[in-house]
Formats: sequence, structure tokens, C-alpha cells
Amino acid sequence: MGKFIIHGGRRLSGTIQPQGSKNEALQVICATLLTDQVVTVYNIPNITDVQHLMKLLALLGVKISRLDDGGHQFCAMDLDKEVMCTRVFRQTYTKVRGSIMLLAPLLIRFKQVAIAKPGGDRIGRRGLHAHFEGLEPLGVAFYYDGAQATWEAKCDALKGADVLMPEPSVTATANVIMAASMAKGKTIIYPAACEPHIQQLCHMLVAMGARITGIGSNLLTIEGVERLGATTHTILPDLLEIGSFIGLAAATQSALTITDVPMQFFGPVWYCFKQLGIVVETEDNRLHIPLQPCHAIKRDMNGNLVTLYDAIWPGIPADLISIAVVAAVHAQGHILIHQKMFESRLFFVDHLIEMGARLVLCDPHRVHIVGLGPHHRLQGTHMSSSDIRAGIALLIAALAAEGTSTIENIGQIDRGYECIDQRLNSLGASIERI
Repeated sequence: MGKFIIHGGRRLSGTIQPQGSKNEALQVICATLLTDQVVTVYNIPNITDVQHLMKLLALLGVKISRLDDGGHQFCAMDLDKEVMCTRVFRQTYTKVRGSIMLLAPLLIRFKQVAIAKPGGDRIGRRGLHAHFEGLEPLGVAFYYDGAQATWEAKCDALKGADVLMPEPSVTATANVIMAASMAKGKTIIYPAACEPHIQQLCHMLVAMGARITGIGSNLLTIEGVERLGATTHTILPDLLEIGSFIGLAAATQSALTITDVPMQFFGPVWYCFKQLGIVVETEDNRLHIPLQPCHAIKRDMNGNLVTLYDAIWPGIPADLISIAVVAAVHAQGHILIHQKMFESRLFFVDHLIEMGARLVLCDPHRVHIVGLGPHHRLQGTHMSSSDIRAGIALLIAALAAEGTSTIENIGQIDRGYECIDQRLNSLGASIERI
């Protein structure tokens, strides 16, 4: 998969523009299957997860055209159901977690679907029960084929229902929203995920003719329609990449400006880094992170150990926790960071310990960090990326460290960050792709 050679200890400077949201892109690309008319999507990030998903659509028969102005047109007029049984389709399907959001659109188009276990980061248990339990009230029946290691989903006709989600899973909520949009009757989804990319999916479907109320809340009401039509949709800039750049600036004591920030959704990201003492200046849709000789972790009012943890929106996104860990390592003070959602996501901190970080992994979900500030520098080392967010966190640590570091398995980073080495090198970093 290749590796990065990073020569650390350099301060960066300049302006950087975030890519389109990875999580939103995966949802809206799947939603283009809901109509046989042309859907135009702008600001799609050119990352491997998106490339795999677009390959799946192309295999199914979707005509995908790249426009001169950077947009993509999707036309799912003629689809080939038999392609789903081919080896190349199944192999591609298992490479990306977002492929699970093809479930509802393919059920609507074919009434019967066989799906393999989707791929994605190895960050702990990521069951599909929320998808199954969310779709079953709408009339979908699921069967497991042990011989083929696939789930078969069947539905003669989708019918609206009250859906009590077992958890506010973002991808499961997306599947139920898409199914309910074309089910007969009214569907109420609660508790629904309400992350920005879910809101964007809802707005796109409404533009296609869907009838959805409650957008932005955890209670969605959907009146099914018989047909969805053409639309044009622009993907938001990626909040998680914006958070990565803030953490990068703090760890490397750099001054960076980030453009095209969706300020209406920036609050939870800002809160995360304010707790770590990182100064973020805002102006219109731009952020400026000034050079800080030292950032100090905010103290609790009653003197207790500060705890930072992920939560469903509008809480701190789970995907920011790895970046927060690296930023805290370079801060002054103590903090307990609690990754509630996935039990394997914090294991990358072993590499930080090898680099000289002062921290203790209390259990799979919690890490206690003693930040010693800028006077204690990490040392370069050899490491491997286990998932997208751990990979970018390790890259930030390597850029802040003294000496040279090597990061293996950088294909994980490429799944979520477009040309990250080139973009950071333009700010003054020294990253070689091997």
C-alpha cells in the first residue's frame, strides 16, 4: 500500500482548502440510484473510498460523467441486477464501509438484494443490526446465507411505519431515510442521526421530490412518494478534515488559514479544540489558527480532571478523537479522552508512546494524557496506519516530531484524505510517498 517518509520538526504556514465531505459523498452517491433521471453532484472528494463506491455504481450500469466544472453526473436509468452476483462486484463492495448504504436504493430498484459484509476501518465491532432493525418495520425481510457469507434482503413493497432505531447510527439512518422516501405512507424515524451529512442527504432528497420534515432533529417524519427526480447537489467541505488541520497547526506550532468552512456546523469541532486551549479565529467562512508557543488544556472549574468525549451530533464527532489525542499530547496539562463508540480506535497510541508521549491507555476506550507542552518533543519512529483517523493522527505526530518517521499502510489515509502529502508539502511539510 506504500508508505510515507516524514521529516518532522518543521513549522508550516499558508492557506489550505478542505476537500468535500467523505461521509456525505458516500451517502449522496448511493442516493443517485433512487431515480432514473440525471443527478449532478459537486465537490466530490477524489479519495479511494469514493472511487470504490463509484466503481460499484458503474458496474451496476450507472452512467457517470465528469463535467468540465468539476461536477459529476449520475444517471441510473438502466441497471443490471445480475452484476451483484459477480466476483468483482463483491470484492469491491467489501472494500468500503459506505457500500452498506446501497442497501435501500437497491431494494427499491430490484426488490431483492444480496449483500456481503462491508469493509472499512478495523476499529472494533461495527454490526449491521441497526440497518436491519431500521428497515424491517418498512417491510424488509432479511436472511443470512452462511455458505455465501451474505445477507439476503427482500421486500415486495415498502410501507411506512414508526421506526424506533436501536441506536442513532448515521449510515443506518441514511438507509431508512432513503427507503422511507419511496415507501407507501408515513414513516417516523426516532432517534434518527442528525449529523450534517444526514441533513445534507435529506435536503438533496427533498430537492428530488421527497417529503421530509424535522431535518436537523432526531425525529424525522417522511411521507413516501412514488417517484424521485433530477437535482443538483453540492457536498459540504469536510469538517473532519478541517479539524485535522486545526490539530496539525497546534501540534506543529504553525499558523494556518482554512477556507470554505461551513460555520453553521462548526460548533462541535470548535468546542473540541477550545477545550485543549487551541486558539481559533473566525472571519466569514475562514478560520485562522495563529502560531501558539504553547496551548494549555482548559481546567475544570472545580479542579477535577478534564474529560473530553465523543457523542452523537451535536456532540464531538467520534472521528475527531484521534486528532484530539495528538493535539493533547502537545499541550500543557492533563486530560482524559474517552472514545465511547469504538473499542479499538485508541490502540494507535502505542506508537505515540514509542515516540515519547506521556500517556496511559486506561482501557480500550479511555486514554489519560499528560501534556508536557512544547519543551518535550516527540521523536520520529516507524509505525503503521490502522485506520483513516489513526493514520492522519500519526501523520500529524510525525510532522511535529524531531527526526524522521515512517508510516506504513498509507492506503488507509488515502481512503479519507485526498493527496494529503502534496497538500501539506505546499505548506512547508516534508513528506515523501514511497
